[in-house]
Amino acid sequence: MQPEAGRRPLSGAALREANLQFYEILWSGARLVPPERFNSWRLVRDLAARHVRRLEVAPGLRPRLPIPGTSFVDLSLAPLRPLRAAGGLVIRGLVTDLPLATAAFDLVCALDIVEHVDDDIAAFSELSRVSAPGATLLLSVPLHPEAWTAFDDMVGHHRRYEPAQLLARLAEAGFQLRRSAIFGMQPRNQRLVDFGMRYLERHRSRAMWWYNRVFMPLGLRFARPLQVVEGLVGLAGVDTVLLVCEKRTTAL
Repeated sequence: MQPEAGRRPLSGAALREANLQFYEILWSGARLVPPERFNSWRLVRDLAARHVRRLEVAPGLRPRLPIPGTSFVDLSLAPLRPLRAAGGLVIRGLVTDLPLATAAFDLVCALDIVEHVDDDIAAFSELSRVSAPGATLLLSVPLHPEAWTAFDDMVGHHRRYEPAQLLARLAEAGFQLRRSAIFGMQPRNQRLVDFGMRYLERHRSRAMWWYNRVFMPLGLRFARPLQVVEGLVGLAGVDTVLLVCEKRTTAL
């Protein structure tokens, strides 16, 4: 579950600090995007209607769950005030050490986060701990270590997952896969990724402005409808997958 041979991803405190710096800058210049604007909304809306006790981990200013009444945990300070103002219940924390009670939630959302942490076993363990028996987990991760690009470095990834290893992590944490979908907004054009990297390195604040004010709105507008299937979607050539899982009610 590591980057391609020859790359040495950051780890430990260095990884955490790099992610914190990147996303504090990103969110400090961003506006809160309501979850209704994402192609995940139809799926989320139906789940949220059945689950009052809801948690989203590391949403930034792009939450997917309904904001009023939902608990949000994020390491970055910048998103917490806007989420609170919109009716969310916010607290600062890490996915590897959630400051929340055990079995407190029936719907847990952790999109694009476990690939950012050094200790993903602890992350999956914490997501399981705060999930009540029978709870639904929405999880998204990037796939295929051989597909590692400069984009992964840019956004602070520590790993990409092999599908079998990802399913093993979920099973070890007590989750069963129910449904899945192709997910994510990473550019497919490698030249565009390389240009973005160079621009980000030289003009970070300006690059963040363009992302927040231009590329993100365009991505939302032209995003394809989310096609959710039973079981595991075909993953050949898929960059990011969204999994809908259920917390087992009894131990294996």
